[in-house]
Order: sequence, then structure tokens, then C-alpha cells
Amino acid sequence: MAGPLRVVARVHGYPPDHNAGAEWALHGMLRALAARGHDVQVHLHRYGAGLPGRYDVDDVQVHPLQSSYFPDAGRAADVLIGHLEGVPALAEYGRTWQVPTVAVVHNTHQPSFEAAAGCDLAVYNAQWTAAEAAEFYTERGLAAPAGLVVRPPVSAADYATAPGDRVTLVNLCEAKGGRLFWELAERMPDVGFLAVQGAYGEQVVPAVVPDNVALLPQTPGALMRERVYARSRIILMPSSYESWGRVGVEAMASGIPVVAHPAPGLAESLGAAGVFADRGDVGAWESEIRRLLAPKAWSAASKRALKRSAELDPAADLAAWCDAVEDLASRRGVTG
Repeated sequence: MAGPLRVVARVHGYPPDHNAGAEWALHGMLRALAARGHDVQVHLHRYGAGLPGRYDVDDVQVHPLQSSYFPDAGRAADVLIGHLEGVPALAEYGRTWQVPTVAVVHNTHQPSFEAAAGCDLAVYNAQWTAAEAAEFYTERGLAAPAGLVVRPPVSAADYATAPGDRVTLVNLCEAKGGRLFWELAERMPDVGFLAVQGAYGEQVVPAVVPDNVALLPQTPGALMRERVYARSRIILMPSSYESWGRVGVEAMASGIPVVAHPAPGLAESLGAAGVFADRGDVGAWESEIRRLLAPKAWSAASKRALKRSAELDPAADLAAWCDAVEDLASRRGVTG
């Protein structure tokens, strides 16, 4: 393209104030556009506890709601990007202003597919998400938007560290396996555990935390390597649902084995490196943890994790993503 694009994202929250996987995935994608020289802005549509004025994260400009001028920025944009609850409004803005829109689809829930249908491009976080979307549109006789799969980008260099000695769960809500975690900690008083509170969901935390558990508050993505993975020997992901499973991918960059419930997203993201156990079978989880704490078993699992991390190098996905956004703008007649 002859010049930089004006890329505007409208979302409800953003790092470092909001630290869920969807937000860090979107940030990785926006950071790649900024690295290509495009002008990338994020405008928040909810009030948060973050900085009151504009701040930058990796050359991405973030405007909290209290200092946002989204209508002006959106009208002048070459491409609008949104995800989760903000997609329906974003699609309407795009139609009104005649600006191409991109929906980043992080899950397989019906409202996500319905909202994405109103956009020019849907970017799915996994192959199984894209397959579920195709089935959804076919069954309902809806015209599917143009589609692309971009796996949540995790640069191994951002997370790689020497593993620690703890068995770790990130996000203590029930859906992520909070109750199972505490049951395991009580059954295994000889093992050190690490509990990291999450960005959403009611956190399951007992009134008295066992002596063998270290409890951490919600941790920004930029600090996960130092505060979480450098203390972790094994990562637990007993989630009832995951469309991908970013924490596991981040952990594998350090060769940390991941024990997970066989949800479709986790099966895809972890691949052959994953160790799977049903979240309803606490005995199976204890057995796998004790097996992996043995040096020989841990070493073999660690090698598989590092191999899978290399397979998930995000470079190709991010290049395809940037190309798609630039193509969307060029088909609108943008020349820079």
C-alpha cells in the first residue's frame, strides 16, 4: 500500500487494565498491524480503572472511554475492528460510515456468529471455531462473511523462562476448574500449588488458603512470565469450555507440561503435547500430576511442549492477518 492505514478498534476493555485471553489475542493482532507501520487506535466503550488518558501498548494507541473520540476516529478509519459484545454496534457503525468491519471471533457461541455475519471479515481463533461457524451459517441459510483463521498469537520469546516447581491454575472460576484445583491441593499437601485469580468469573477461593498454595491476584500478560510461568512446573486447564486456551500455549513456550480437560479448543491448541483428563475425575488429575512430577516423565512431556510451541509460531498467521486487513482496505479504494 502507498501509505499507512488508519485502523480503529472499538472494544470494552484492553490491557493492562483488562487481562483476559481475548484481549491479549487482539493486542497481538493489532501489534502486528502497528509493526507494519499502520496507525492503530483502540477506543474503549466501557469505563475502566485504567489510565484516564491515552496510553500506548507496543505502539498501539489506547483511548479510555473518558478520553475517547471514537465517532471522529471511526468515521476517518480505513478499517474498523471489534470483538465480543461490541461487534453488533461496530457492524452498524461500519454500514453507516461505509467503513469495512472486522469481527474477531473468540468462541463458538451463537451470538458471536450472528454478530460476525454483519461484518465484512470474520477472523476465527481456531479451525474448530471456523468449522462451527460454517455449520451455523449453513443450517440457518445465512450468507457467511469472508473468513480467516488466526490462532491467538503467542510469541515464545515473550513467555519463555526457566520453569519453577508449582502446579498452577490461572483463573479460579468454576468453569476454569477452581473447585477441582482446591480439591487437588487438599489431597496433595506434599505438593506446592500456585493459584492465579482471573480477569472474569466469580473466583473460587476458600476462606482459609492451604499452606501448600500460593495465591496471586489477577496478573497482567506482560508479567505472566516472571510471576507465573517462572514459578510453574505444571499448568492445569480443567476448563469445561475453551475455544483455544492461551495459557497453555504460553506455558509451552517454557516447556511446561499442560494437563487439560479434553475440550475441543484445548485438544486443538495443545495437540500431541497435551495431557488430558476428564475434569470430573479428580483421581485421574492427581495421578497425572504425580506422574509428571517425576523427572523422567516431566522431561519427556517438556520436550513435547517445546515442540508444540514451535509449531504454533504466530508469524504466518499474523502475516495472513495483516494482508487480509490491507486487502479489505484496498478493495474499498484506499491508497494510503
